[in-house]
Amino acid sequence: MHSPRLLDGRLKLRHLLIVDALTEQGSVVGAAAALHVTQPVVTRGLHDLETILGVRLYDRGPRGISPTEFGTAFTGHARAVLAQLTQATRHVEEIADARRGHVVVGTHLAGSNLLLPRAIAHLKTSRPLLTVIVREGTPDSLLVELTAGRVDLIVGRLTGPVAEGTRRRTLYDESIRLVVGAHHPLAGHAELALADLAAYPWILPGAETVLREELETFFAARGFEVPRNRVEATSFLTVRELLNETEMIAALPGLIGADDPRLTTLPVSLEPIGHSVGMTLAADRRLGPATEALIASLDTAAARLREDQRHR
Repeated sequence: MHSPRLLDGRLKLRHLLIVDALTEQGSVVGAAAALHVTQPVVTRGLHDLETILGVRLYDRGPRGISPTEFGTAFTGHARAVLAQLTQATRHVEEIADARRGHVVVGTHLAGSNLLLPRAIAHLKTSRPLLTVIVREGTPDSLLVELTAGRVDLIVGRLTGPVAEGTRRRTLYDESIRLVVGAHHPLAGHAELALADLAAYPWILPGAETVLREELETFFAARGFEVPRNRVEATSFLTVRELLNETEMIAALPGLIGADDPRLTTLPVSLEPIGHSVGMTLAADRRLGPATEALIASLDTAAARLREDQRHR
């Protein structure tokens, strides 16, 4: 019986790392930098892998490389293997010392202000030696990190269909509101129309986000252009400081800034824009004890936020 070509001893772990980096970076130069190796090492590794598989994994062009059908398929498998190896290492470490371990959580704007900090604070009361690593990014970039095993779960807005190889769970529902600094000229008004906001600068989410698409649709349906005087940002720290220091207007999840006396909500409805906040996990990946502990704390924090919403 002949062994499958990937199990005949020629395939090395470095081949999987190279494919992961090449697909993510889109160039040999970027992959070499990400892996901290020279470009010839990446080129040679890719050539060896294509020889093993007998297919071309990438198309080369003047602006870099792009995966072929074979490259896209093999990248998915490579990332799954790397993710399993990462989880295996951490699982063994956590068995050796159940009090320690670490969990890597990705987040974007909707989950970063209240839910995740409260969940981490709750977790640390019972597991003080457990390390929580928080990574911010766009939903698309975090999905890549999740697939590759570099992130254990994602906390944030749940939009669109469930990505292949993932599963999701809703923690609470939230509306989108227009927020300004407490000093803003429009703060305290009982009634406002969208036209009253046109003269002010705005903070909008990046063009790659679903919320941005929804806001553009909202403006167009009411005969308005997307504000030209704008800043595009998804970092809450940046948004909050801009609101405090300027007369900008931001469209933010309702709970963000709800307990900040320096911020206030404008009486302009953005319905039907709204969303669910929850967690995204790899569908078939076994959860380690640290990840399970954070999920339990997220459930606790979300229950308290739902209770807060009922009393607002």
